[in-house]
Amino acid sequence: MTTIEQLERDVWPDPGPEVTSLVRRCTELRRKPLVEFTVEDLRIMLGQEIGVPALLPLAVQVLVRDPLAEGACYPGDLLANVLRLPDSAWSSLRSERKRLESVLAEFVAGPPFTDLDLKPRDPDRRLRDAIVRFLGR
Repeated sequence: MTTIEQLERDVWPDPGPEVTSLVRRCTELRRKPLVEFTVEDLRIMLGQEIGVPALLPLAVQVLVRDPLAEGACYPGDLLANVLRLPDSAWSSLRSERKRLESVLAEFVAGPPFTDLDLKPRDPDRRLRDAIVRFLGR
């Protein structure tokens, strides 16, 4: 089972006791088989821009099925981290980007809403704005 460390051929040393829990978690996730990654694992690593070439296609698969897939923070937290990635992250993933753009265009195509109109599975205003910016790139 393939890991980010294997794909990148870069083994990080075990972190010392003084590192943050995030550094420790990212080091662990670099060693975790990609097939075992959860939405939360993808959210963490893409938020830190670690293993992007391997993980972004996996995240797109998740987001095409459910744009508001939720890790440990809030509905759409994975999408929020994916939308923050630089355009260069998509350079070799044109078809994946087009698939995600298509899903997101449909997702936000509904009428404008106010905060009072939000349904539990609607993106919040900041996420909706990030989606619109992504679609406009």
